[in-house]
Amino acid sequence: MEGPIGVGKTTLARRLAAHLDRPTLLEPDDNPFLARYYRNPRRYALPTQLFFLLHRAGRVGELAGPLLGADVVSDFLMEKDRLFARMTLDDNEMGLYDRISASLDIEPPTPDLVIYLQAPVSVLLERISRRGDPRETRIDSGYLGRLSEAYTRFFHDYDRAPLLIVNAAEIDFAGNAAHFHALANEAMEVSGARTYFNPNPTLL
Repeated sequence: MEGPIGVGKTTLARRLAAHLDRPTLLEPDDNPFLARYYRNPRRYALPTQLFFLLHRAGRVGELAGPLLGADVVSDFLMEKDRLFARMTLDDNEMGLYDRISASLDIEPPTPDLVIYLQAPVSVLLERISRRGDPRETRIDSGYLGRLSEAYTRFFHDYDRAPLLIVNAAEIDFAGNAAHFHALANEAMEVSGARTYFNPNPTLL
């Protein structure tokens, strides 16, 4: 799963993993720098980003260790780490980030399918508010707008794996079984390089 903050990546990953009886590979929820980053992005961008980089690299490394050979459901692409880094770091910090990233020699496997969830900024803000994480109270529409645009640019040229682009603005795959199963069925039937799913929730 991929997409901007608040779009529902982790919720969908957990539910899809349970549906398929597969293990999950999830983002960390314990980054000790994250709350400080939202209060002071310029000061805390680098430690926040390096924590995520090292954690994500460690999780990907599990695919060559404890999870070797397993089909897993993940709420992140390793490539998205650099997407965030380019948004948050200055040139010198980006150079340091690139050197550390290169030294880790990360080789993530090619996904069988990437599900890219999209939603308007207003929807993202509402979902962030609803989940009530105090660290996220300072996230504003400008930041989410820039993040959504960065994702759009990234996936415009993405061709590493089959891609399912989902309009997630009006579907409730967390609380509505019909919505979830419609999306799960669509994911199981993807056959081309790029597929779009724009469901009408009243017809599901």
